[in-house]
Amino acid sequence: MADKTLADLSKQMGKIDIAMLSTHTAGGEIAGRPMSNNGEVDYDGTSYYFTYEDAHTVGEIEADPKVSLAFMGQEGFSVAVEGNAKLSRDKADMKEHWSPDLDRWFKDGIDTPDIVMIQVDATRVHYWDGSDEGEVKL
Repeated sequence: MADKTLADLSKQMGKIDIAMLSTHTAGGEIAGRPMSNNGEVDYDGTSYYFTYEDAHTVGEIEADPKVSLAFMGQEGFSVAVEGNAKLSRDKADMKEHWSPDLDRWFKDGIDTPDIVMIQVDATRVHYWDGSDEGEVKL
């Protein structure tokens, strides 16, 4: 097992824009959907994503905040994150994590009607980097 730190992982994760966010459905299945990391590449164990109020993701997080994230990088690098999600509808919070690249999905920016920010606080990070693998507990 390798001994990478969260800072080491952050450097490699900075090249990955899309994560697969997985939640638990009301029927107990696992639902996944791709989400942009909004250009926040300095991963410190917390990540932020934006969606709409009526997305299944919102109701699933309200029912069960335990989620996972999967990041797939280049040359055999990948990261699996387990964590707890929180929903925010606070515009000031959203503004801190907004990137102009998100305007293509949310035409009015943080003032887009029914926008919701998802905050995922990691509890466990498992990584694979070629033949090395390891875990960072938070």
